[in-house]
Amino acid sequence: MIHSFARAGLLLSCATIAFPALAETAPTAAAIAESAAAEGGPQIIVTGDVLYSNQINALKSPTPIIDVPQSLSITTADQIVRQGFDSIGDIVLYTPGVTNSQGEGHRDSVVFRGVRSTADFFVDGVRDDVQYFRGLYNLEQVEILRGPNALLFGRGGTGGILNRVTKKGVVGENFVGYRGSVDTFGAFDIWADVNLATSENSALRINAAYEDLNNHRDLFDGEQIGINPTFRAELGSATTIDLSYEYVDHERFVDRGIPTGADGTPVRAFKRITFGDPDNNFSTFTAHVLRATVQHAFSDSLKGNLTASWGDYDKAYSNFFPVGFDPATNVVAIDGYVDTTQRKNLVLSGNLIGEFATGGIGHTLIVGGEFIDTSNNNDRFNAVFDTAVADGRRADVEFFSAERPLALRGGIGTLADGRTTNVAFTALNDDTEADLTVFSAYLQDEIRLADWLRVVVGARFDSFDITVLDNRNGAVRTRTDDKVSPRLGLILKPQPNLSIYTSYSESFLPRSGEQFSDINPPNDALDPDTFSNLEAGVKWDIYPGLALTGAVFEIEQSSPQVSDTNPDTLDVINSKIRGFEAQLQGQVTDWWFLTTGYSYLDGKQQSRTGPTGLRVRELPEHMFSIWNNFQATDRL
Repeated sequence: MIHSFARAGLLLSCATIAFPALAETAPTAAAIAESAAAEGGPQIIVTGDVLYSNQINALKSPTPIIDVPQSLSITTADQIVRQGFDSIGDIVLYTPGVTNSQGEGHRDSVVFRGVRSTADFFVDGVRDDVQYFRGLYNLEQVEILRGPNALLFGRGGTGGILNRVTKKGVVGENFVGYRGSVDTFGAFDIWADVNLATSENSALRINAAYEDLNNHRDLFDGEQIGINPTFRAELGSATTIDLSYEYVDHERFVDRGIPTGADGTPVRAFKRITFGDPDNNFSTFTAHVLRATVQHAFSDSLKGNLTASWGDYDKAYSNFFPVGFDPATNVVAIDGYVDTTQRKNLVLSGNLIGEFATGGIGHTLIVGGEFIDTSNNNDRFNAVFDTAVADGRRADVEFFSAERPLALRGGIGTLADGRTTNVAFTALNDDTEADLTVFSAYLQDEIRLADWLRVVVGARFDSFDITVLDNRNGAVRTRTDDKVSPRLGLILKPQPNLSIYTSYSESFLPRSGEQFSDINPPNDALDPDTFSNLEAGVKWDIYPGLALTGAVFEIEQSSPQVSDTNPDTLDVINSKIRGFEAQLQGQVTDWWFLTTGYSYLDGKQQSRTGPTGLRVRELPEHMFSIWNNFQATDRL
């Protein structure tokens, strides 16, 4: 469908409502905590905006936000509903220091402090690095931590990470909730949340969603389906088991955007043109994910957890997109390819968390390990235009008039010179099979030297082993990287609701990249990219429920690259990004909720032999966001 006018989105949301046949609406975190305390149930601590219920979360330890020497932001399920969020990208818009990249129209792509990532995503602390658009329907909260930190997350996380905390069964409760929304483009979604107490010590919870996609762009449509049944069982007072299965099925039109002009900015005259084929610009994604977590309290001061996650993923995306534009002739160059990925991923992780004192000095010690086994098959076929072949030019690019609609449909198009072209995805570009094994071990100690002084110190060892088979020629290449990543932090607490901190952390990204596709020569001989983060900040809980945070930071990236002029030498390309972030979030009054943030970012790129002082890409200098919610009455 072609939309002939722009329309602003209007979200109509239905808050969670209970059915009379069941108990009341889904309880809040605070309500669950109060109920557990009253009934002598498992220990649940609500600290600031974070619910810790003996489950894995991004921090892996029950540390209050105010005592974490790192910038982080929390978006709760309540905020997701109140602000009408329906994607990770919506949440990112309200997070300082973080912005969205296009993601080629088929995946989440987040730029953490100037470092783009399509793989630094986690679910309940477990890596979720397949490229797709993640849903929000089954989430308790979304945690965004900024700055490299391999100690807790391993490889990647080069600018930060995003962790989704999923909803779990609530023992002893029966409730049903739902959300429905529609916007003026015709897009709508329906979410359902059902919790059933299956016994005194167990509960089944099912979250499901259907989303119909539409927006202001021609041709765009799609649908997303997700269902996530979970089961929780309490085996006595010390042990809890959580089991989960999630099925995801997505299909959408892939819109790669508009070409840029000579000044490097999008050509505004083309903002209403979709440069694609309505039949061949699409993305499909299916996933089956099983998760199991066992948590056990050995004593009041020693707890442990084990998590197993297995996922089977199948993705395909096909697209035509603009790669050049001639303003003199109004002609745009169109390229295209189809890419498929099949991935199976096994993650086993465990943590021991102990709290003890030595000579009057308190410790919160985390000892953990992780094992990852991944098999990844990927292929790509480039487009072949028969007219380009006949003309003896590059076969995967042809030239069309920049008009609405683009004269390309079903693989048949009319070129700018009037000829008819036929195009098919027949030129094999890549066909690889990758096997990845990662073993990690880490240790961290949060040391309380005094009520006003705390130190965080730790390190992680990662052994990253990858083998890639190139099916085009049978070549097999391997690469092993062993890295130790430290973390240091110092927290001063002049008063209980105020902390001043400084921290240093590191991370790395192997040469195979985020999606394990490139260890061909000469990249197979290169060391990983390394990242370091030096940060200082302040966190102030103005009063319960309202917090002000701010930080200054410097990220340094070092990337060894083969020299363009001499393949026998290396150019180490360094980037340095400095910035400032501030965020005020919380309940200002009983009837006024506020979240606002600002960030300033500046970054330079330099190489040993090339130009220096180039600004890092996708680095907005200033970002500001604000959102207010005024509760006029109990129902409005």
